[in-house]
Amino acid sequence: MQVAYGAVLVGAGAALVFVFSALGLQALTSISSAAALILGAALLKVSFSVRMLEREAARAADLLEHQGVGAAHGTLTALVSRDLDGISPRLAASAAVESLAENLSDSFVAPLFYYVLLGVPGALAYRAINTLDAMIGYHGQFEYLGRATAKLDDVVNFAPARLTAVLLVVASGLAGANPRRALEIGRRDHAQTESPNAGWPMAAMAGALRTELEKLGHYHLGAPADDPDPSTIRRAIPIVRWGAALACLLAAGGLIVRSW
Repeated sequence: MQVAYGAVLVGAGAALVFVFSALGLQALTSISSAAALILGAALLKVSFSVRMLEREAARAADLLEHQGVGAAHGTLTALVSRDLDGISPRLAASAAVESLAENLSDSFVAPLFYYVLLGVPGALAYRAINTLDAMIGYHGQFEYLGRATAKLDDVVNFAPARLTAVLLVVASGLAGANPRRALEIGRRDHAQTESPNAGWPMAAMAGALRTELEKLGHYHLGAPADDPDPSTIRRAIPIVRWGAALACLLAAGGLIVRSW
């Protein structure tokens, strides 16, 4: 029964977001195309959060380096959803890098991908699905309620996650990291994560940085050439920035093709 409720919840939620945003923008366009453009841009911006992600990651690196894991706990909680009690500095740095890679996909590439395909309503509907998955799509008391949400989130992130891994391979070369290793580790280790999608960008990032990203009891991505530390987080940030810039270029190209 919880599975059915979850399916209705996520399906209706995403559909309502899509329909109401589409109708609202269409109605506003009939009144003022300029106002509709401004509102559309504002709504689209809401679906992105990569700048905030970078700031929190940089702050976590500074706190880890100068004050230790305890001081960085609050910032890390904003970045990752895992239990941080008793986490080591190495695993804390790993979690921050993993979050940068995964959220480049979830919080930037995927919304942009659905914007190119379906416009602003598509980007907002994607964010609705992704947010519901973060809220209820997990193991525990509401596992069955969140199962449909988690499955739909897997479906809508299938293409963006793999696209993000490719972008990170290219971005690692532009940022002075290791694109060949990013490609190798991305292909080799992506299936280690429980999620069918998250492993792609995280494994590519592990390869680019020549480090090992680890979640205890779940996965090891990459090889332990260098243990992750605050400097690893800082080296990941420009790779994410380049990845976001490349995604914007691809999106611009996609919009030009769609307009023909």
